[in-house]
Amino acid sequence: MKKVSIFILSILFISMSYAQNGKITPEVLKKLEKSVSNDGDDKVRINALTAKDIKEISLNRGNMGKVDHYFKYSVDVSGITDQKSSGRCWMFTSLNMLRPKVMQKYNLSAFEFSENYLFFYDQLEKANLFMEAVLKYADKPMEDKYNEWLFKSPVSDGGVWNSFTNLVEKYGLVPMNIMPETNSSSNTGWMNKMINRKLRENGLELRKMKAANSPEEKIQNRKVEMLADIYKMLVYNLGEPPQTFQWRYKDKDGKLSEYKEYTPILFMKEAVGEIKFNDYVLLMNDPSREYYKLYEIEYDRNVVEGKNWKYINLPSDVIKQFAVESIKNNEAMYASCDVGKQLSKEGGTLDINNYDFESLYDVKFGMSKADRIRTFDSGSSHGMALVAVDVDKNEKPTKWRFENSWGTTYGDNGYLTYTDEWFNEYMFRVVVLKQYVSEDVLKILKQEPILLPPWDPMFSSDI
Repeated sequence: MKKVSIFILSILFISMSYAQNGKITPEVLKKLEKSVSNDGDDKVRINALTAKDIKEISLNRGNMGKVDHYFKYSVDVSGITDQKSSGRCWMFTSLNMLRPKVMQKYNLSAFEFSENYLFFYDQLEKANLFMEAVLKYADKPMEDKYNEWLFKSPVSDGGVWNSFTNLVEKYGLVPMNIMPETNSSSNTGWMNKMINRKLRENGLELRKMKAANSPEEKIQNRKVEMLADIYKMLVYNLGEPPQTFQWRYKDKDGKLSEYKEYTPILFMKEAVGEIKFNDYVLLMNDPSREYYKLYEIEYDRNVVEGKNWKYINLPSDVIKQFAVESIKNNEAMYASCDVGKQLSKEGGTLDINNYDFESLYDVKFGMSKADRIRTFDSGSSHGMALVAVDVDKNEKPTKWRFENSWGTTYGDNGYLTYTDEWFNEYMFRVVVLKQYVSEDVLKILKQEPILLPPWDPMFSSDI
């Protein structure tokens, strides 16, 4: 009996020492080693995972073919665009919402706006916004959270719906052939690196000028000189955007129009009509925050005088109601999601059952959507146009369809189909015309928005 008591006390002592020092001691390591055996299922897993791709092994083949690509309600769309090696999905998606209007107006079989034209001004405006923000926080140390966030990535090629509207309201639109893609617009990495390097240098100089109490006029004049360097770099990479241009088209019937001269603003007004971007409402499903509240993300814009992303946070089922009505009325929507989760490239599907990582690793993954957001495991990473929905006999959604901007070889001829269950877990943003949103939800727009910081987990991966 005495020996047993001593043994128990020894175990308790060892356990307490583990809890106290938190180290992986030899004793702890022995316990960990017992979690894996070298035979049976563990041996199969080791052989597979050391030799093959994780997604390839975890593919749930029993789920293949269960999701088709047919839909009861669909927006009239035609043609797939390709953003290539760039983060401009938000821009392609927004322009894809407007393309059908142009094709219908001019009776065209195909049409594409110039993404490169808007991208030029997006980068220029972001450079200006960065330098203005540097001046705003110049009295704070470099270790301050705002300065850390600013200098980490002065500009990027990412954005959101309001970034698009900020640009087109100020600079208009032009057809693709007027300012076509370049290598740097399709492959933005190196251009962004060079511009960011110059902007960080500019930011440090502006901080010194502010610390030296230089006159505001002198600071602003110097900032314009700095912007001239950025403008020059952009022209070298992207070409110079047109102030006026001539354009003509050939319609589906082969009829060729006369040349007409436009400014980008005039072309936008003629091609898509007097579109009112204030008629759209920005909706979000973020269960980590209170629903039926208005939120605004600080600095989630690209133009100094432009609008931030300001949205109403709603449950998924409420957002779905408005999305269905929009699709039924032939209106595509800007939407964004965590596209990398459970994506089958070959099948062109997004389904929570596409991959079985739990069986592969013999561990449970139990985080909720809110938990994944809070821990940076999931967030809005890619924008696409929401163009179709399928429903059951009770008109309840069963699956949805994205028009993607990764070319026609990806997914189902460029489209992605996702299940309604996947919508619940990985869809975040949808932009809907106010006429399809209920009055009680629209009243939330009158609230004073809750301001969120630009480094918030939900928005750190904006695209």
